[in-house]
Amino acid sequence: MKHIGKTLLLSLALVFVCSALAFAGYAYKVNKPHIGGDLTPIQAHEMLMKDPQHTFLIDCRTRPEYQMIGHPEGAYNIPLKFWTGKMGDKKYGKAMNPNFGKDLLARFNPKTDTLIFICRSGSRSCMACNEAIKAGFAEDKVFNVMGGFEGGKMKYKHSAYCGKRTGGSWRNEGLPWTYHMDKKLVYQPDLAN
Repeated sequence: MKHIGKTLLLSLALVFVCSALAFAGYAYKVNKPHIGGDLTPIQAHEMLMKDPQHTFLIDCRTRPEYQMIGHPEGAYNIPLKFWTGKMGDKKYGKAMNPNFGKDLLARFNPKTDTLIFICRSGSRSCMACNEAIKAGFAEDKVFNVMGGFEGGKMKYKHSAYCGKRTGGSWRNEGLPWTYHMDKKLVYQPDLAN
């Protein structure tokens, strides 16, 4: 009986260690070419904690994603794109937010503030970096969170997680996130309606 207990315990420990090593070995990648820097989710969180007065996390996903999927604690929602409500061939369409740069300038100061952009998996946040720089933020004060909030999709077809968002990301790395909608952080034009 003792032997079976030890074997089971060792097996569980081995599974845990292998899982941790596989997760720790997640290779981050930049999804789109962009101007500005790149951070892992943990680097972004550390940067936010180091200078909370002048470093801000902007969730550039759509408003429904921000609310229904959750978002990093303290993240401002300024959508790079809006849902159009029109069904395309495979999914609902999105349209660019024509005021994205103006929305950033209304909330943040390009002379003093550092902006860290996050989206679902790291593509829109790369585009948001380019738009922030066009709006007047310096390249060394604009960053993309690689892996985004949900992470990239598992592509290995034999995995039980194939097609699921299991890659390194803010949520998958256990960083603080919430469903709470703080009126100071939500997309501000929505409050005027």
